[in-house]
Amino acid sequence: MITATYTIPGMRVRDHVVEVPLDWSDPGASIRVFARELVAADRDREDLPCLLFLQGGPGGKGPRPVGTSGWLGRALETYRVILLDQRGTGRSTRIDGRVMSALGAREGADYLARFRADSIVADAEHLRKTVFGGKRWSTLGQSYGGFLTLTYLSAAPEGLSACYVAGGLAALEPDAEEVYRRTYPRVAAKNAAFYRRYPHHAETVARLADRLAEGDVRLPDGDVLTVRRLQSLGLDFGMKPGYERMHWLLDEAEGMPETFLHQVLARTSFADNPLFAALQESIYGSGPGASAWAAERERARHPAFAEDARPLLFTGEMIYRWMFEEIRALRPFRAAVELLAERVDWPRLYDLDRLAANEVPMAAAVYFDDMYVDSGLQLDTAARIGNAQAWVTNEYEHDGIGEDRVFARLTGLVRDMGGGITGE
Repeated sequence: MITATYTIPGMRVRDHVVEVPLDWSDPGASIRVFARELVAADRDREDLPCLLFLQGGPGGKGPRPVGTSGWLGRALETYRVILLDQRGTGRSTRIDGRVMSALGAREGADYLARFRADSIVADAEHLRKTVFGGKRWSTLGQSYGGFLTLTYLSAAPEGLSACYVAGGLAALEPDAEEVYRRTYPRVAAKNAAFYRRYPHHAETVARLADRLAEGDVRLPDGDVLTVRRLQSLGLDFGMKPGYERMHWLLDEAEGMPETFLHQVLARTSFADNPLFAALQESIYGSGPGASAWAAERERARHPAFAEDARPLLFTGEMIYRWMFEEIRALRPFRAAVELLAERVDWPRLYDLDRLAANEVPMAAAVYFDDMYVDSGLQLDTAARIGNAQAWVTNEYEHDGIGEDRVFARLTGLVRDMGGGITGE
């Protein structure tokens, strides 16, 4: 159902809402899924192919565009672009603390388990068939969107004409512990680079940590700012401007004024995307095996990340049990997430035989210094997928898709392979 049609400068926009089953394996209760269709304003009447953008995450809603810069402008030259709010985010039956507070621990865990890659792909296929005419479409997967791409190629390759991935080829035998075994050293290296660039901040951060260790420093929402919450600001180090954003935050941190505390709250609250934290380790569940707080267990093997170590190291894309105790927006998720961490019976997300025999052309940008998705694991995956090409580069960080040259390079690789698959 189209709920609105309007124009953003340079783009004609249609908002779509569909009802889908909460559980695709046992349809009953339904939820709402939202997608936004964009087309160049002067090409609205043309029969253009569709490009589905698979946002990073987990817990990522589609971008809210304000213009046609970057990859989007490039894509609009040849495609209708579909921006999907993944189930549980944005306008797609959003999950937040109020929703989780109404559910018991087991009910909440079972509910959250319905918001993983397999369900998101089923939602996308329903949109393709019922809203966008059933023709094959291409996908552009950023970060976790690459994980979704592999699930899509495993479950419904007949719906795809070409796949583009930026910094997001998951390991085909997912293992959260192996992911963190590889990424902690990468995060430590990012910290070293930050302190080389801004050496005076080693003392800035040490003073902050010493004060926080004394206790009773409150954020504007009443949460206590702890040393480990301060460390979690390092999540931003994998993005191109991450060092500079941290520098300017610390530049005004002396005495921890209100403006500093408000910025720390905004960057560490997960208020806009609580599913990012709640499902972070569950995205690796595929077949038997529990995540069992893998990031927390691996951190114990790296004393350099201790709260009393100096220089104090910031952490990266790691979610810890304490976050669901100390962070207001995450507390209602605590009991359900504890059960998810213990779960061992996950549906498999990837069909290895089908991926090996894949005929849908895929081009993937592998960022050599990626802090979030290990480049070695990505290259191993690329080598095991039929009709796939990997472009390895150290020119970009994890947010390289923001540069239109990245999308142009990926589409060029597929074009050089003969282009995407056409037809119904």
